[in-house]
Amino acid sequence: MKIGIVGLPNVGKSTMFNSITKAGAECANYPFCTIEPNVGVVGVPDERLEELTKMYHPEKTTHAVIEFVDIAGLVKGASKGEGLGNKFLSHIRETDSICEVVRCFEDSNVVHVDGNVDPVRDIETINLELIFADIETVNKRLDKARKNLKADKKYQQEIDLLEKIKQNLENGISARAIDFNEEEQEMVKEMFLLTTKPILYIANISEEQLENAENDELVKRVKEYASREKAEVIPLCVKIEEELSGLEETDKKEMLEALGLEESGLDKVIKKSYDLLGLMSFLTAGEPEVRAWTIKKGTKAPRSSRKNTLRYRKRIY
Repeated sequence: MKIGIVGLPNVGKSTMFNSITKAGAECANYPFCTIEPNVGVVGVPDERLEELTKMYHPEKTTHAVIEFVDIAGLVKGASKGEGLGNKFLSHIRETDSICEVVRCFEDSNVVHVDGNVDPVRDIETINLELIFADIETVNKRLDKARKNLKADKKYQQEIDLLEKIKQNLENGISARAIDFNEEEQEMVKEMFLLTTKPILYIANISEEQLENAENDELVKRVKEYASREKAEVIPLCVKIEEELSGLEETDKKEMLEALGLEESGLDKVIKKSYDLLGLMSFLTAGEPEVRAWTIKKGTKAPRSSRKNTLRYRKRIY
């Protein structure tokens, strides 16, 4: 399962990726520093797993993992091939969900591609490019369905759905924000539209904004926009998260306490990204291994655990 980290150039996207994965992706204060996507596999923080490790003292502890992909910064016109648009869109297609980093801080030393900070404008820049790409996809499917309709009337249902999606897209509404019935949802899955991918917004703020992040005006604007798509927003200071990621666990806890935080923002991002993919963990524990197994939400316990229980014969949580 892949999560694509996207954003305009110079919003802190690659810095956040580095902090999450400690993979050392190149960061610089100029557009298109990231050309080919960087990929990092990350363990999902789970307090339950840590408690079981203390109880059983196993030979090893295995976390559930997810994959983050740092995708090149996008600019206006990407859907028409501007900048690295074609590569950007192809890399997005290969991911299962989107983590969009939005700049909500002022800093004269960090260039903004549009000259000033406006998080909603930045979100709309990216989302509109994805919408334009989806309109092209929908139009192609409509042409094909209309031709097939002459031979088989069953295509009328697909045409009706495509026209519904097209109308919303042309009004600037992402497909994820459209209400579909169960039958329509199954049909939409087969269309592989970019704007149906679940999305999480990361509001990148300064250290000064951190103390009152939830009431910050720019963060509020991002939340208001995200609510239309039933998406969530996590405010964090990418610069501080970068510092935290380089500390030993004891020093990290001390710094978090000094900042008045219970956990790092990146831990929240990883957990929420895991949740965004529709995944959850069930745990097995014993002396050989304490392990988090990744399953889809809604999977029944006997089905998800039978094979692994026979292999490991451990207590299941």
